[in-house]
Amino acid sequence: MTQHLEELIEAARELVSSGLVTGAGGNVSAREGDSMWISPSGFSFADAQAQHYPRISISSGEILEGEHRPSSEVLMHLQLYRVRPEVRAIVHAHPKMTVALTAAGHDLRPMYADYYVYLGANVPHVPYTTVTTPELAAAVQAGFEAPDCQGMVLRNHGTICVGESVKEALFRTLAMEEQAFIQYHALTVGTPQFLSDAQCADLDALDSEDYRRRLLAEMKTSGGVESQS
Repeated sequence: MTQHLEELIEAARELVSSGLVTGAGGNVSAREGDSMWISPSGFSFADAQAQHYPRISISSGEILEGEHRPSSEVLMHLQLYRVRPEVRAIVHAHPKMTVALTAAGHDLRPMYADYYVYLGANVPHVPYTTVTTPELAAAVQAGFEAPDCQGMVLRNHGTICVGESVKEALFRTLAMEEQAFIQYHALTVGTPQFLSDAQCADLDALDSEDYRRRLLAEMKTSGGVESQS
């Protein structure tokens, strides 16, 4: 088992333990050269083993290794890798709070440092598009063509985050759900106070946050990053 695949399987299981996917929902992938490992169709992350993950050619879409069918969202992953060569991993999850809040018409907006540090200012919210279709893959590709787009909300569906490491894509997914949780509860008790553009710019200027971003991009799935906030 390669390091890329080992990290991917560990991250997939963390998605289950964090409650960001249930059953056979969600899909994950990791780039290896001109190919990607991707989660198999029909398997829960808790059940899928290394031998179940197929390896797919990014340029042709051909199955290079494995006997199991790739995730039904395989085209979405292929299109994203093709348009963003620096992306090494993709995490697509169905976080409950994010889905609920954004399906009700709200947009995620930064209320605390981690969300902005990990996701930045460009987080598109894509209207519902039928799952697994070429139309959805095209919509995802269009949003991620912007190099500063690191995460996206798919309304009534879930989230998709990218990273230069598996850990980075996973942490961005966790930060999106945490933002949704905080924002939802702020809405229930009062008027949420979002970070202003100036406050976000102040975060960009902090050496500690720049270090945290760089460390996360280089990090393997094992280990963690402590918040500096």
